[in-house]
Amino acid sequence: MTDQNVPNGTEAFSPSRRALITGAATLAAVAATSGSAVAGWEPSTRIPDPAVKILDDAFKKYWVSSATVERIATGCRWAEGPVWMGDWRCLLWSDVTGNAMMRWDEVTGEVSAYRSPSNFSNGNARDFQGRLITCEHLYRRVTRTEIDGSITVIADKFEGKPLNSPNDIVSRSDGSVWFTDPAFGPNPSERMSKPELPGTVYRIAPDGKITAMATDIKGPNGLCFSPDEKILYVIESRTVPRQIRAYDVVDNGTRIANSRILLVAEAGATPDGFRCDADGNLWCGWGQGSDAFDGVRVFSPEGKAIAHITLPERCANLTFGGANHDRLFMASSHSIYSLMTNARGATAW
Repeated sequence: MTDQNVPNGTEAFSPSRRALITGAATLAAVAATSGSAVAGWEPSTRIPDPAVKILDDAFKKYWVSSATVERIATGCRWAEGPVWMGDWRCLLWSDVTGNAMMRWDEVTGEVSAYRSPSNFSNGNARDFQGRLITCEHLYRRVTRTEIDGSITVIADKFEGKPLNSPNDIVSRSDGSVWFTDPAFGPNPSERMSKPELPGTVYRIAPDGKITAMATDIKGPNGLCFSPDEKILYVIESRTVPRQIRAYDVVDNGTRIANSRILLVAEAGATPDGFRCDADGNLWCGWGQGSDAFDGVRVFSPEGKAIAHITLPERCANLTFGGANHDRLFMASSHSIYSLMTNARGATAW
């Protein structure tokens, strides 16, 4: 098998997918004819937007009172893994079950295919050299897209066994890459294989060595670092209710210690993926089919809920982007939403 990509992110795609990915208008038309519950969603005409619910005064410094939630793309089967590509002025994300990676252009608003097929990609991030790193379900691996567009496999086995279905991914300034590999399969719709390893958080060192950092998490899912990279947060998604764990990052970033529960989600809520802002607040994809849950829940570094952004769909993952890294992009079931904030993402990626 040969993987190919080109520097501008434009790739060939099959005629069956072409109708879905030729632009925002087409995507909206697909959603409108698919029976989607969000086909008739419209942005709020009220300012401030009632979708942004302030739960604690600590959030007010991050709130742009004139900003409203926008839907910038729809028609995906399961939107995940958004990553901001500032040098291209675009957002990339995975349509996991659609087996494609999509691209939204900030200048034109156009939505197009970035990579199709995508090997059922899920989580995406950038390393500190600006290269795209991606979790792929089909081949049970983590890849890196080089600056010249070629693709390098950076992890596909541990101790001689294939990975399960790499889920979410982040990078650290020491050159390491960290990812979760839960034992969620088999799942034919997302091409998750039957797991052969325990659910694990892994670290890929700059020299390529792979180390299991945590194997005691029930369903490791989303993960992110605090702004100073001294704390690793991991969503534990196979507890009832779900919870977010925190670990101290020690020994020059090569080990984690002091496992603890930062917060326990409300019964029925499904925290999935998340990112930190520059002040250490956690912006978490949230949901499970009601206005009380679907959207983004924001927590202080101490784990106190300070805001909720209501969306018409469950939010799986999110990232900050835009010129000032203050625009929140939310991958939510079939759609991508955005909201201007006064927060800044913890990293440039």
